[in-house]
Amino acid sequence: MDAQVISILAITCLAVISPGPDFAMTLRNSIRYGRTSGLLTALGIACGISVHVTYTVFGLAYILLENSWLLETMKVMGACYLAWIGISSFLPNKQEEKSAAEVGQSEYFSKMAAFRNGFLSNALNPKTALFFIALFTQVVSPTTTLSYQLFLGLFIALVHLMWFAVVALLLTHNRLETVILKSKRVIEKVTGACLLGLGLKLLFHSN
Repeated sequence: MDAQVISILAITCLAVISPGPDFAMTLRNSIRYGRTSGLLTALGIACGISVHVTYTVFGLAYILLENSWLLETMKVMGACYLAWIGISSFLPNKQEEKSAAEVGQSEYFSKMAAFRNGFLSNALNPKTALFFIALFTQVVSPTTTLSYQLFLGLFIALVHLMWFAVVALLLTHNRLETVILKSKRVIEKVTGACLLGLGLKLLFHSN
């Protein structure tokens, strides 16, 4: 089991730190809505991992592999979602335009949206689905107990949470925040363009 843990640790860390939709989503929400929204996005991403863990551990991965249309549906949904989030980055931030009396309510919804953004970004990502299927079928042996597989899934979710929480904290650090604020809208648009590009690439990229 020690070798198994080391393998999963190495593979997960490399996969998590690789730039992708989750990173772009955390970057966008941290800069656009602040530290709390960035951290909630990270939490949403970690919770999105639970979706992949569930169907992988309980054998639904086989169904996904045997029925390609399910992965294709997931791909289209995820691509459209990323594209929409990317487009929304070019739209005015309505929260900044609201009066002080409405701030509390708008902040509540923006926090809920931040968590939802992170969750759907990860849960609807077919590449993450394939990553879990490949990881659990190649690294986890047939004799691995269900409880241990669930533990590994929790471990992977925690790695995601820690990494993207660190990203959110760094992006909203006092020293960095001053620099980022000067180019906030530019960074938002660049990040939005990346999300839109990722969505379109995912949508039109052949399997």
